[in-house]
Amino acid sequence: MDLGPEALAERLTMAGLEVDAVTQAGPAFTNVVVAKILAVKPHPGADKLFLCDVTDGETTWPIVCGAPNTRAGILSPLARVGATIPGGYTIKSSVIRGERSEGMLCSEEELGIGPDTSGILVLPEDLPLGLDLADALDLKDTVLDISITPNRADCLSIVGIAREVAALTGRPLRYPEIRIAEAPRAAADVTSVTILDPDLCPRYTARVIEGVTIGPSPRWMRQRLEAVGLRSINNIVDITNFVMMELGQPLHAFDFRFLEEGRIVVRRSTEGEPFISLDEKERILKADTLMICDGRKPVAIAGIMGGLNSEVKEDTAMILLESAYFAPSSIRRSSRTLGMGTDAAFRFERGIDPEGVVRAADRAAQLMAELGGGQVLQGIIDCYPQTVPVAKDIPLRLERINDILGTEVPAEAAAGILKALGMEVRGEADGTWRVTPPTYRVDVTREIDLIEEVARLWGYDHVPTTLPSAAAAPVRKAPKEHAADRIREVLTGAGYTELVNYSFISQTAPDWLGLAVDDPRRRLVRISNPLTEDQSVMQTTLIWGLIQTMARNVRAGAGDLKLFEIGRLFFAGAAGELPVERDSIACLLTGLRYDDQWHHPDVRVDFYDLKGVLEGLFRALKIDGIRFDSANPEPFLHPGRACRIFVGGQAAGILGEVHPDLLERIDVKGRTVVCELDLDALTAATRAVSAFRGVSRFPAVARDVAFLVPRELESEALLGHIRETGEELLEKVQIFDVYDGERIEPGFKSLGLRFSYRKADKTLTDEEVQQVHTALVARVVERTGARVRGES
Repeated sequence: MDLGPEALAERLTMAGLEVDAVTQAGPAFTNVVVAKILAVKPHPGADKLFLCDVTDGETTWPIVCGAPNTRAGILSPLARVGATIPGGYTIKSSVIRGERSEGMLCSEEELGIGPDTSGILVLPEDLPLGLDLADALDLKDTVLDISITPNRADCLSIVGIAREVAALTGRPLRYPEIRIAEAPRAAADVTSVTILDPDLCPRYTARVIEGVTIGPSPRWMRQRLEAVGLRSINNIVDITNFVMMELGQPLHAFDFRFLEEGRIVVRRSTEGEPFISLDEKERILKADTLMICDGRKPVAIAGIMGGLNSEVKEDTAMILLESAYFAPSSIRRSSRTLGMGTDAAFRFERGIDPEGVVRAADRAAQLMAELGGGQVLQGIIDCYPQTVPVAKDIPLRLERINDILGTEVPAEAAAGILKALGMEVRGEADGTWRVTPPTYRVDVTREIDLIEEVARLWGYDHVPTTLPSAAAAPVRKAPKEHAADRIREVLTGAGYTELVNYSFISQTAPDWLGLAVDDPRRRLVRISNPLTEDQSVMQTTLIWGLIQTMARNVRAGAGDLKLFEIGRLFFAGAAGELPVERDSIACLLTGLRYDDQWHHPDVRVDFYDLKGVLEGLFRALKIDGIRFDSANPEPFLHPGRACRIFVGGQAAGILGEVHPDLLERIDVKGRTVVCELDLDALTAATRAVSAFRGVSRFPAVARDVAFLVPRELESEALLGHIRETGEELLEKVQIFDVYDGERIEPGFKSLGLRFSYRKADKTLTDEEVQQVHTALVARVVERTGARVRGES
């Protein structure tokens, strides 16, 4: 079956390999043809120019050329008048030193197809004259841009895609032919490989090629590398990249003369070990980074990038070629930690074929001998101390395939699909198949994986479309979910923006917050494989994440913030027990209270802004019995502008301004207010039903009293004693004035309370109000030691 590019793209997409784009690749020139130089004579007005008669098979053109290799009888590219070449140039008819030139004979570099600038490009003699150069040199191609899912590492190569095409079309698969003429000298006589960490590097192979000549790669290789987005460097480095793209096996070439003691040692780095990679950047390594070393020093970061101290140079003559298998988790961790997302790391961290390393080494060695003029030393050094586990004998039931897919795939068809994908299928007496996938299919480990493979090649369009039968039941949210939804409504309505931070924080966060040694928030749950040290433990408070977010925004010039987050906290349990988890809500407020406008000039937020928002939140949740207590403030909060929040006598959260010392340490100026509330405590205190009473038709009677109290006494102490009486006639009591200026004793303040009295069924008399009011004032004086101003 012959398929065009568009049809092939459709088949691949339907098989799970989504083709994002089909593009035509070609040279950056037009109207350049194969031409022959008929005659050459010196230019009469210039010593270094030639007058040439050039034919394209139909017309003979006069051309002025200065290339030193210009001679009669050769074939060369002719850019005719009107042709375009790289650089935005259009060829025009011109007069050069008095002689007319009707075109241009071109070099590789001028056409953008190679680096050679030494002279015009000499073409093979058997090419037809007048043939478009792009067709003559086979420079046109079709490129399929395919999105490969993370589990299909086997398709990160040309051969990998070819395997899929062969299975889809039933055509035979042709692998590159590998033939190596080895030199008499054995590779084992000049080098060796020692693996000190076989758990991270189960297999390492090495080939040695001597007598190579470093130079540019041939045009066909440069063309193929450029088509997949790789830049040509030199023939040896290009070969390693070419084979990686061809077979999916990353390789690396070392200049053998820079390998001290002439050997390879695979080991972990030491903590703080410096290394300069090929990109000329010095990297300070952590202790778990796998390194490729010679007898004395590291020469590459395993599976990621080589070192500057062993790179292939223009005078390199002897190559040690690396082809290895590295543990995907090790490469993934090192790549993320170092911030080095290379093509090699991209493949290693997804898993390569452990049995393909020798084939790739042989293929690259063959090309280095052919294109670099070298000799491949006899034998390959294959250090394989630890077998890489692969899936074998996976049980598969035919009826299970059809149950899952809702199809009727015949047994012969299912077995044929699996065999076409390179799998071994063996039937059992009970009707079950035992399937062994090829070693490059690291994603196939279970029966359901095999069923997916059958579905892919059988065709998703052959799988019937059905709707699941399920009873539509109303969604009933848990009380905590209802509370969280209501909290979001209130806070977003107040202008706050919800954040979703990582649940991971730095293990130094408790130290930044100044938490006591016995503080429960120091019971950190550590992550076994953190991506970074700043995300090495699970959070025990949301406040630290909000503070860090604020600091980043302030540094970026966004200093007016209203933020909140609803998240989960994790506290380490006793040995052998699971962590304790609690849901929490936190808010942060900083910057201007209002938008920066002329009628609100530079009004900054303070403690009472966030306190007011929380009071509105408690009302929306129908929570009574809220108390704010400034005793025992948090160490990271301002001691005079912070409090704890109690609901029904139980601790429910904290509120306050961030301590100036902490703000200074994170380089943030201005006032910042934060709070953190226990969502479980709020949920438990939320009332589902509100009680209402009718509005009285009778007027309220107000009485104002100014109490003289110690400055440190909180108003809640007075209000609490008043509310405890449960006086029926008292409708509300509130603070209307706080004063500590002139005529107030030092250490005291004047606290003005307004008492409102009302009865539902009649108008109160002064005598009734006065009797109740006198009793309440007396209670305050007796319980708190306050004095009524004006009384001695």
